[in-house]
Amino acid sequence: MKKTITLSGLLFLLLPGCRVQPVDPVLLEEFPDIYPDYINVSIPYNISPLNFKIRQNCQKIVVSFSGDKRNIKVRGSYKISIPQKKWRRLLKEQKKDSVEVRIAALKGGKWYSYKPFFMYVSEDKIDPYLSYRLIEPGYEVWNEVSIRQRNITSFEEKVIVDNNLIDRGCINCHIFSMQDPLVSFFHLRHKNGGTIIQKNGQIRKLNLVTDSTISAGVYGNWHPGGRFIAFSTNIIIPEFHSVYNKRLEVYDTISNVVLLDIEKNEIFTTPLLSAQFSFETFPVFSADGLKLYFCSARAMEMPENYQSVRYSLCSINFNPGTRSFDTQVDTLISGLLSGKTVSQPRTSPDGKYILYTSFDYGNFPVWHKEADLHMINLSTGSVDTMLLVNSDNSDSYHSWSSESKWFVFASKRDDGMYGKPYFAHIDENGNCTKPFLLPQKNADFYDCFLKSFNIPELAKGPVQFNPYDIEHSFKRLTAEKVKFVGTKSGY
Repeated sequence: MKKTITLSGLLFLLLPGCRVQPVDPVLLEEFPDIYPDYINVSIPYNISPLNFKIRQNCQKIVVSFSGDKRNIKVRGSYKISIPQKKWRRLLKEQKKDSVEVRIAALKGGKWYSYKPFFMYVSEDKIDPYLSYRLIEPGYEVWNEVSIRQRNITSFEEKVIVDNNLIDRGCINCHIFSMQDPLVSFFHLRHKNGGTIIQKNGQIRKLNLVTDSTISAGVYGNWHPGGRFIAFSTNIIIPEFHSVYNKRLEVYDTISNVVLLDIEKNEIFTTPLLSAQFSFETFPVFSADGLKLYFCSARAMEMPENYQSVRYSLCSINFNPGTRSFDTQVDTLISGLLSGKTVSQPRTSPDGKYILYTSFDYGNFPVWHKEADLHMINLSTGSVDTMLLVNSDNSDSYHSWSSESKWFVFASKRDDGMYGKPYFAHIDENGNCTKPFLLPQKNADFYDCFLKSFNIPELAKGPVQFNPYDIEHSFKRLTAEKVKFVGTKSGY
């Protein structure tokens, strides 16, 4: 939908019966300073209302959202709250088209009309649920940590794991299988904890520590068949920088990759995933389950060499029928050749792409301002540095929507401190759009909310458990033991 600026368009608010009636507004050739920045973004047609506020000083604002058939007018002092039912109807009508947004603001007794902008409405829906861990950004305070799930088509949010019910143990790494809310896991770090696996309504607690692995499971990813989970096993050291412009560094002193068979409670691996001379971490399966991608770096003495560690993106073929691996590892992106490190690879469900984080060194990008998202095209090997998506602060922790048309990631672009969930669209040619921030019911929300959104994960539906189910598992279930069985040959 394309519109020209006309006199009638500029006086769109001069209607009988309006409580606020701008008269002879001054026409401005600039966009308004709004937060969140929703100017010229692409949005799914099933997203909740994009409420925002204007940051210029003003006494009143009036905002118009216009489609081909419908117009929504919203008034406020400096922020707006869009009616949800009207918003849904407008976006449904404007699929594959756009919504024009006009803002008039009263300042010093004079009305000003800003340059209009657009919200482009994609016909590609996004998975309606988003889970995330809410955590203090400094990672030292554990008394208030929860995993929550938000319906992003509305503003409904619920707690699904609450560490106040489980002796305030650390909870982390909640991952769905193929965006399926009925298949997921997370770690409960406590003497009575373990890896909590829920599948089709059944909750299990597993102790993944064995005499032949260096730790319990850490970073993990489901095999698309639902039988296997690939885990890294890491000895992780967090340390604070003494220099003023850096905060926290997290590094491994040793790490391997193993696979868990949840049907047999067995862990297995291959020497190519657990070499003494390498750090292996962040495993993720291909969309068809026949390949395992992971990050690998040459092992070094730590912490003295932490700035020299650069991880490469590698892969190894996997046969789920025989639980065996190929005898060769392929390198897709060399950290030594590129001069950058690769972290947190995530494969798209359609098998076309791997989205990963690229930064200067190490494997923990959260406090690296230079951390950016990159995307490799698996059919061509080309890498998109995604200039429109990235910012001047850390962009990381990403996951795909089930149809591979949207992805979500955690960005610290607002203030360098708090990670917040941003969404971007990707078209059939691999082109990405300007990201937009998760909408909230109150446009002041992010200025007042003092926790980071950690590990945002999209899902096709709501999870089928609640905090009391997890409390019961924590207090009543005995952790199942697993056995390390090495690896099989015969790939």
